[in-house]
This record gives sequence, C-alpha cells and structure tokens, in this order.
Amino acid sequence: MTIARWRIRGSPSGAFAVGLVGLVLFVSAFWVRVGRPEFFYLADAFLHGRTWLDSTFGIYDFVQQGARFYVPFAPFPALGLAPLVALVGPAVAAASEPVVNVGLAMTSLALLWRLADRFGVARTADRVWLVVLFGLSTATWWITMLGGVWHTGQLFASVLTFAGLLEAHGRRRPLVLGLLGGAAFLSRATLVAAFPYWAWRSLPDGGRTQLTDAAQRLALLTVGAAPAFLFALWYNAARFGSPLESGYALATLPPFLDALRAEGLFSVRHLPMNLQYLLLEVPGLVPRFPWIAPDGFGMSILLTSPGLLLAARADWRRRETVVLGLSALLVLIPSLLYYGGGWFQYGYRYALDAIPLVMMTCALGAARAGISLRWQIAIVFGVAVNLLGVLWYYFR
Repeated sequence: MTIARWRIRGSPSGAFAVGLVGLVLFVSAFWVRVGRPEFFYLADAFLHGRTWLDSTFGIYDFVQQGARFYVPFAPFPALGLAPLVALVGPAVAAASEPVVNVGLAMTSLALLWRLADRFGVARTADRVWLVVLFGLSTATWWITMLGGVWHTGQLFASVLTFAGLLEAHGRRRPLVLGLLGGAAFLSRATLVAAFPYWAWRSLPDGGRTQLTDAAQRLALLTVGAAPAFLFALWYNAARFGSPLESGYALATLPPFLDALRAEGLFSVRHLPMNLQYLLLEVPGLVPRFPWIAPDGFGMSILLTSPGLLLAARADWRRRETVVLGLSALLVLIPSLLYYGGGWFQYGYRYALDAIPLVMMTCALGAARAGISLRWQIAIVFGVAVNLLGVLWYYFR
C-alpha cells in the first residue's frame, strides 16, 4: 500500500494513536515475566509431531499423564506462534513474549481503527478515543502486560474477532468468516457463540436473500469453520481419549478453585460470583502507594471500562446494533457460568472475549453522536483506574 493511500485513509493519525498506545503497553510489559511460556513450547511440540510438553512451567493449570504434560488451553496461539518458534526456537521466542503480546494488541488496535471508519466514525479524534478505550481502558492492558499461557489466547482472539468484523463489514466472504471464526474458537472456546453473528453477516443485506443462495453461503461458512472444529475434536481425542474432553476438567488447580470446579465446570451456581466480579467488585483502599488493594479475583468493569457505556449512544432501533449486542451477550454467557472467574486479574478479563463486539456498538454510538467531553472523561477515568492496576502489580 502506498504512502499516499495511507494518507487518504487518515492512517498517519491511526498509526500514531496505535503506536502511542503500543508504547505504553510495551513499557508496562517490558519488566514483567510470569514464567508461563507454554504456548511457545507447545508450538515447538507441534513442529515435532507431539501434543504434549516434557515439563511444566508452573504448579497449576496443566494436565499430567505420566511423563507428559498437556496444556488445557485452546491451541491456536501455539499454531500461530509456530513460524516464529520454527525460526528462532522456543526459548528465544518465549524471551520475546512482551514484543509478541504488544504486537498482537497493536494489531487489534489497527483493525479497530479501520473498523471505526467502516462503521461511520468520521472524526479522527473519535477514532483515537476508541483506540484508547480498547487499548488502555479494558483488560487488554492487563493481559498484554502479564502475558503467559492464560492471556495469549485472548490476545489472539481479539485479533481474530476484529479481523472477522472487518470481513463481515467488508467483502463478507462466508469462507473467510468461517476460517476466522474457527480460529477465534480455537483461541477462546467462548467465541463459538459468535457464529450466529458470522452466519447473519455472511448473508447479503443482513439476511435478505433467496433460500438457495443463503444455503450456499452458510455451507461455505461451515466449510471454513470445519477445520478448526475437526482439529479441536482430534486434539482432544489424541490427548485424553475423548473428543469432548479439552482438559479443563482435568487440570491441576489450587484447592479453592478445585472446590468451585467440583460444583460444575459450568453452572448457574457460579453466576452470582461472576456477576459480582464483572459489575460490583471494588478494590480496598490502603495508606500506601498506589493506595488500592484489589483481591486479584476481579473488579467491576464499570470502574475499569466506563467508556464502554458509550454503546448506549448507538441507535438501538437498528438491527445491526441489536444483533451486535445480543452476540456480545451470547459470547459472555459461558464465562458467567464458568467456575474459574478469571483469577488472577485486574478488571474482568473474561469479558474481553465479547468486548470487540461491544466496541462496535461504541463505534456506532460515536458515529451517531460523536465522543463528547463527558465520554472522553469516562475513558480517561478508565485509563487512570487501569494505570493504578499496573502500578499495584509493580508495587504490591
């Protein structure tokens, strides 16, 4: 793409906004090493025809069978990292994890910038605010900073969801939507719930089409998604003997999580706990810098990401807005029923699976009414709260 074409699209401003947020993320992540680079070593295992690791990197969140250690998390990040690992080896690749994570986050931000344009956000300043909202006022900051096997999948999932949204509001090729949706599912299983949206957007004019054409397009969507689902079934069967056993029910856990899992991997019993962490949880206050003491189990998204309420400014009489909102809710529901709660976290990182969809409703709100001073203040407030979380991590 030529420089002139980038300038016509206003991309110098976008590159500056994405680069500035990326710099903040990189500085935050540079000194953090959580020591859980399993995906880099799983990529190496895949390259050598294995589905297991020869050792583990922690005391929890793995499945041991004899001398084999299995990673229970969805495997696409390992597939995505395989070219890098093949080039430099797992140890060197793992050492570059902060760069990899920031690169993934910046890719999401760049896709968001382009999507905002397609959703009718005309003012450059409003697009900048949307980039800041997603990059620094959601769990994106936290998971990019920490990295590790728990968070890499969510960074990949955000990229793939934004890419799917770009295709869904561009050429709308069902095969491509299936491939992207399948890869997102292989990054975060909750994103299987986004397939009704991909199916709807694969149809011309949001669904107004002849039955034969609709069937052909949905068949192409299925063909695109099939490799990911077939791989997931094979991968589970190869490791644990059952195509439906992902390893989450078998992974080693601390006692308090093991007790919660015993009540059900997914259960309505976990709903009050997750709603508490999502909407109501607030940090304690202490007399030492940075003056907050979160419990690490979660924090209200109303504190960390109040700018997401910009979605309320969208036109909810439009079908697109309603379907985006319902799709985000569908993606979120499995996490609300899940035993894990997302620990260790600042904010509620499981919501990040749905937030790319929510960001599109925010974009519709910005396109309709702009991002006024009060919404800018809300975004800045969220950035400040997330900055406190970064400082708490370093000084706790």
